[in-house]
Amino acid sequence: MTKLRLGPITDDKPVRLTIELPAAVHRDLVEYGRLLANESGQAEIVPAKLIVHMLARFMATDRAFRRLRNGRSAISQALGPARA
Repeated sequence: MTKLRLGPITDDKPVRLTIELPAAVHRDLVEYGRLLANESGQAEIVPAKLIVHMLARFMATDRAFRRLRNGRSAISQALGPARA
């Protein structure tokens, strides 16, 4: 069986999110939540919970984002708090 990219979703502090999604994207999120729940033995996972983890995973694995963010952090640290 193919493993989904997201692992089990931990129960953490809720996050309120208000966005508009195309219906097809919402259907896919609902289906992804259902499949992930089946794969991990959890209750069905709602789209709002998935979106947070998907975005976090996307940013964590985006090499260009990490490189640029780390580069900016290194420059800020080199300049010190007064010039950052």
